[in-house]
Amino acid sequence: MTARRREENGQRVSVAIQTVTGEAIRDAGYSTLTDLQYLVPGLQYDPTQGAAFQIRGVGTTSFDFSNAKSVNVVVDDVVMDGQRANGLIGLADIAHADVLMGPQGTAFGKNSTSGVIAITTNRPLLKTTSVQASASFGAHADRILNATVNLPLGDRAALRITGFDQGQDGFGRNVTLNKLVGSTHDYGGRARLLLQPNDRFDLLVSGDYGHHWDSNVRTPVSGQPAAVTAILGSLGVTPGPRNADTADSIYGQLDSEEWGASVRVHAKIGTHDLTSISAYRYTRYDNATPANLTPVDRFAYIPYNVGYLHTDKVSQEVHLASPEGGLIQYLIGAFYNRLEATQSQLQWATLGAPVFTNGTPARTLFAVSGAIGATGNASLFRAVNETAAIFGEVRIAPTRWFHLDLGGRYSHDNNAQGLTYVTMDPVPVTGFSPRFIPTSPPPVRPFGRVTGDDFSFRISPTFQVAPELMVYGTYTTGYKPAGIAFVGNKYDPFAAETVKAWEVGLKSEWFGRRLRFNIDLFRSDFTNFQATILTRIPDGAGGSLLATAIGNAGGLRSQGVESSIALRPTPSLTLAASGAYTDAYFTNYRFDATTDYTNTRLPNSPAFSATAAATYEHALSSPLRLRAHVDYAYRSATWTVVGQPSYSYVPGFGLTNARISVLHARSGIEMGVYARNLFDTYFSTGWQIYGAIGLLHYTSPNARRTVGGFMNVRF
Repeated sequence: MTARRREENGQRVSVAIQTVTGEAIRDAGYSTLTDLQYLVPGLQYDPTQGAAFQIRGVGTTSFDFSNAKSVNVVVDDVVMDGQRANGLIGLADIAHADVLMGPQGTAFGKNSTSGVIAITTNRPLLKTTSVQASASFGAHADRILNATVNLPLGDRAALRITGFDQGQDGFGRNVTLNKLVGSTHDYGGRARLLLQPNDRFDLLVSGDYGHHWDSNVRTPVSGQPAAVTAILGSLGVTPGPRNADTADSIYGQLDSEEWGASVRVHAKIGTHDLTSISAYRYTRYDNATPANLTPVDRFAYIPYNVGYLHTDKVSQEVHLASPEGGLIQYLIGAFYNRLEATQSQLQWATLGAPVFTNGTPARTLFAVSGAIGATGNASLFRAVNETAAIFGEVRIAPTRWFHLDLGGRYSHDNNAQGLTYVTMDPVPVTGFSPRFIPTSPPPVRPFGRVTGDDFSFRISPTFQVAPELMVYGTYTTGYKPAGIAFVGNKYDPFAAETVKAWEVGLKSEWFGRRLRFNIDLFRSDFTNFQATILTRIPDGAGGSLLATAIGNAGGLRSQGVESSIALRPTPSLTLAASGAYTDAYFTNYRFDATTDYTNTRLPNSPAFSATAAATYEHALSSPLRLRAHVDYAYRSATWTVVGQPSYSYVPGFGLTNARISVLHARSGIEMGVYARNLFDTYFSTGWQIYGAIGLLHYTSPNARRTVGGFMNVRF
């Protein structure tokens, strides 16, 4: 499935697409959706500030519930737009992942101003019985287990079931609790039922479930108070840029799950294809992220920081596609999406005082999540994001050497969000009943609603210079709706975001398709870009806390060049490489009277990123084949906080993965060894200044060498 929602050769589509096959994902040894950033240059993932993808340096990361994603993940035609969720846990039984660069919306249900990650899982196969299973085990209790069964149900139906379980031990230690920090564990499954009574009608029912747990918490780097540094040192924790240890006596962890179902109906109406996609999705996201660093009977800052989020989403899409060929081809569609989110959040602080003194609990706690004069010690957010759209594309092809693609999308958005306060029983959380002191004034407006209408379009002329050489250009506009934010209980709505994007590219294949070379130049200019920075709010004790705030940057520009090459010099050897240069910076961003980020680079946006891979297969004997694979991913230096390169700087780094195996062709058994991050390259994934406890950071499990063995079975 390409950018035009048709099964077609990506070399014939006038948009920059980077495709990662399921085999390439397995070869690299990656297991989560966010690992795609190491396989696609120009794609990044920020685990902080709400967690989100960026493409070409652009993508809003925000804790605000009315903020739409700049990069949407679409799995089997269903948009995964739940807050704090990526829509896919585990990468088992993936056919391919297509990363569409730049604004998308004229052929997709959800408007995306930066790009789309379209995941396609394998469909059930009629009249086929098959079993695939894979198991890998390595250092740090690294394990990936998955199995897929395809079962025919008569001649016109089939069922495909996939299950997985994966995880690894953490990178650091909580020395107080003697537990690992950064451990992960995922499990889940997917089932797809295909009914195809005849060649003109098919029904595909899909359901999936995924569960994620991790103990990836912030650990100290520098800037801690002298007393805190002394306590940490006495417990064996040394703050620093590679430190992954902490001594907090309250364990930080995240527990989430998501599940959903979809029904895809396809019918031939004459020569046209009519497709309907109905979906429901649910997510639960519970986080406990204390910020103390030391045992809370010695020092505490925000010992109790707990959130409970759940979302419900329904969507309906229908589109009609004309047959291929002829003077005019077209696709027209309609889309409706309603996402409801509810989160309760408690933040109870001592702001430096210990929680317990000689075993006696504190009498009072600051309720950072409460409002002065309001009843309640916790915040309760409710948000509804509703979108309705019609979209379509038409291709006019007067000759076999030229065609013109025209696309349009009309969207209506209705976003609402409210903030109230509730009283949560402190005993299950703290073990005692303190008195709470609210820290912020109540919002002037506890509820807000914004609506918006937009027409976006795409124009793309394409010249087929030779049978395997295509040159194209595109001009695309995009739109992201306005939203409502509450920062420190302050009602602070933000405006809609728009983008104008230009792209010219060349796609080519040479020497009997043994060599493929693609290149494109791009530029995107954003107006009122929805950006996030750190701002200060009162802490109730005469000081302030750092909180994230979303607002509009007047202007942003992302421009650069992307290129890829694939070569098969011999039947046994396949080589591939791709790279991107991205210059992404704010052209106009004055946040307030004292904060001006104009001409600063975007966070999480390396100027250079590249990947390279080589796969070699050789017959050892009649049934035995040797298979070797190596891949490399590089990204240049960047920083993780807007306008703060001094403390959030991440040096450039490269990751190398390798595996070698022997395949017994007749039995379908493959056995081998793997190494992920072969050269043990360290990197950090996020830096934060967190009030009085200084500079903290996150560490990725990928930032260390992991070696092990694996076995695959197919029959």
